Amino acid sequence: MTQTLPVAALDHVVVDRYTDIVGPSNEMLGPVRDGGRIEYLTVPGCWGPMITPSIRSGHEVTLPVRVEGAKVGDAVALHVEKLEQVSRATSSGVTSNWDGHFLSDPFVAGICPTCRDAGRHFLYPDTYLDGFGEGAVKCSTCHSEVNPFHLVEGYTMVFDDPKGIGVTVTPERAQEIGRDGRAWVGLTAQSRQHPVVAMATADLVGLMTRCRISAGNLGSIPAIDLPSSHNCGDFGAFLVGAEHEFAVTEEQLELRTDVHMDIDSVREGSIVIVPVKVDGAGIYAGDVHAMIGDGEVAVHTTDIGARLVVRVEIIKGLALDGPILLPPADDLPFLARPFTASEVTRAKALAEANRTRLEGPVLPIQVLGSGPFINAAADNGIARAAKLLGMTENEVKNRATISGAIEIGRLPGFVQVNLLVPRERLERMGIDHLVEAQYGKAAGW
Repeated sequence: MTQTLPVAALDHVVVDRYTDIVGPSNEMLGPVRDGGRIEYLTVPGCWGPMITPSIRSGHEVTLPVRVEGAKVGDAVALHVEKLEQVSRATSSGVTSNWDGHFLSDPFVAGICPTCRDAGRHFLYPDTYLDGFGEGAVKCSTCHSEVNPFHLVEGYTMVFDDPKGIGVTVTPERAQEIGRDGRAWVGLTAQSRQHPVVAMATADLVGLMTRCRISAGNLGSIPAIDLPSSHNCGDFGAFLVGAEHEFAVTEEQLELRTDVHMDIDSVREGSIVIVPVKVDGAGIYAGDVHAMIGDGEVAVHTTDIGARLVVRVEIIKGLALDGPILLPPADDLPFLARPFTASEVTRAKALAEANRTRLEGPVLPIQVLGSGPFINAAADNGIARAAKLLGMTENEVKNRATISGAIEIGRLPGFVQVNLLVPRERLERMGIDHLVEAQYGKAAGW
């Protein structure tokens, strides 16, 4: 009988291998020790995988890393220490589904309709690129067009050397970039996706924008295998009752970890606290964006390859349904920012003048929520916050209205519930040290 010896936990784990499905069936790399670092070399998350039907998610994310000592019912804090852009160009835009090229969901179950009609294997077809444009994705077996998506109106964007400015280019320049697409996009040898710049789309020319790089996927694997793009309550809703192999019930969807966030504040300097729903947590990353506006109203934005470094910290006994985000202080809404000592002094005087005692030190957190539409996502986030903080849902609603905010991360349904929270509640959760490290100790109390 062969005995498998335990692998020593590492201080630093580098990840340059990818998957489309996340969950208990994943190979986990590492393990990394509590307090160690994971360095991810990510590839573009959305459009490239979306036009590669053999990728069963419309996303290509990294393999997860096991965190030594992380058990179901714990949480893991991810300190985002470095997030650097690799891609020199990308393409994106507004999409529609290509009818007949998928089962139920074009992100998850692309097909070759010609092979299906001929009685051959047709699901997740292998493909190659032939020319430019959405019709360039061809089935390796029958050579017919099999792209599951139309790029209705889009653009190709190039970036300057500091990766601080992006400019959309002409159709001619877009085709030049598309000829050497893997290099421009920064695909690694392990990546299976087609470079999206092969679409050579250029409906929007000469637009200038700023870069602010953020990670769309960062966190722990769910307790059930899910397409990585659907590890969330909005896109995940499309799996309920679907006709492909990743169909789930509404109860099974609750096993998600909601770490496909697409929130622009998941950037360098942020702390993301994620649930552990499988022993070892399985921390993965991907879907990094050069910039993303709140709501992501085009459904897609500028997908890029990146180098991402996170430090992991286990929070024992903190059972979460979904993530908590501690964004950089500059990203907090006005009403959710920590009070200055001067403001506290004024509030104390006002309270005393009205025979009232101030409730005590408060500090900000964001509880994230998701659902099939925005109101459902807000309800989900409010319910999560109430459960975590020992408040009624109505109290959370009042606090978020007058000393916080509900921000829209992504349409159709991902939100950030901003609250100023009494410090003793954060201490009870075991995250007061993280919040104070991020925003400083409450002043003037």
